[in-house]
Amino acid sequence: MASASSFAAAASLKRGVSPWRPEPPALGRTTPRRSSIGLGCFRRSYVAAAFDNENREFVIVGGGNAAGYAARTFVEHGMADGRLCIVSKEAHAPYERPALTKGYLFPLEKKPARLPGFHTCVGSGGERQTAEWYKEKGIEMLHEDPVTSIDIDKQTLTTDSGKLLKYGSLIIATGCTASRLPEKIGGSLPGVHYIRDVADANSLISSWEKTKKLVVVGGGYIGMEVAAAAVAWKLNTTIIFPENHLLQRLFTPSLAQRYEEFYKDNGVKFVKGTSIKHLEAGSDGHVCSVKLEDGSTIETDTVVVGIGAKPAVGPFERVGLNTSVGGIQVDSQFRTKIPGIFAIGDVAAFPLKIYDRIARVEHVDHARRSAQHCAKSILTAQSHTYDYLPYFYSRVFEYEGSPRKLWWQFFGDNGIICY
Repeated sequence: MASASSFAAAASLKRGVSPWRPEPPALGRTTPRRSSIGLGCFRRSYVAAAFDNENREFVIVGGGNAAGYAARTFVEHGMADGRLCIVSKEAHAPYERPALTKGYLFPLEKKPARLPGFHTCVGSGGERQTAEWYKEKGIEMLHEDPVTSIDIDKQTLTTDSGKLLKYGSLIIATGCTASRLPEKIGGSLPGVHYIRDVADANSLISSWEKTKKLVVVGGGYIGMEVAAAAVAWKLNTTIIFPENHLLQRLFTPSLAQRYEEFYKDNGVKFVKGTSIKHLEAGSDGHVCSVKLEDGSTIETDTVVVGIGAKPAVGPFERVGLNTSVGGIQVDSQFRTKIPGIFAIGDVAAFPLKIYDRIARVEHVDHARRSAQHCAKSILTAQSHTYDYLPYFYSRVFEYEGSPRKLWWQFFGDNGIICY
């Protein structure tokens, strides 16, 4: 006959806390009471818990690619329904973020990408996980309410709205935030845009509807994909970056030259080897020109800044940071130094086995794979090392009617953030 304690352990998996890190007994729940009805059966009676999430066994903080792929893995292992909660600052269910610069920015007549078309996990050929999907799978979603603090000892989180959330196992999947130009040189002027989410992309599209001249700051992924989208709007586009050639982390000078010529054939201009001195505002306060360190000035209606990103560590500094590459330090199972707390995706500084070094990889492929590896490590007996080959790609000029579309892929060490 099963004991009451074994029934209690099984029941706790439904809406309680993780069996990998038990909840302290004083945090709002009483000991289950036996019922006199039925042999070996009992009824649980609880004091009302003072927490704002119903699903407390597993909590994911962050609503991007990594969160969506982790959720799919929990569902595949039958461990999501009533157990998993996702806390996100975004208004939407997790989506394939690369679509924002690869397809979302096109004008309507060029057939742009739109939600729900690119919710995870369509980017890898999986099911489209809309808001209804999460509801059907019993996953609790808390939108537009970022986590602002953590109490590691009590295993609780506090959100921007003041909600108090309980977790058993915590997965930090907060990704990155866009690096910004300093406010003192005009980095926050009206008409200056940064892209990390749908709201940012919508704001840029609204601006482009009134734009004739565009300056793109940065010759990396974001800058080049934004500039390609701007061609579809027939904007007078100039790309500015301080390096000698674009995509310097990946491209050789000769390859960069061929890529640059492709853009020039589409009307895009380049200003290389110089930096922004400051952005200037017109009489209406809106950005009107870019002053460069070489003394030249470029007139513009809109500026898009794509100069990299920073790991969104937020309130999780106590979990343990890597001071060399940034982000939260984890092992090959994505475990932090705190039992029961994990970090995945862009924010994780992990052992890159193939090159025997600690690295952070800011790419959707790693976000997907790290999420799946971490979730399997939590839910199964998996213990093998995360063995990842860095992979990078871009797709540009893919709008309807484009005379030539261009894709490229890279594998290996060149494009990772590592020291």
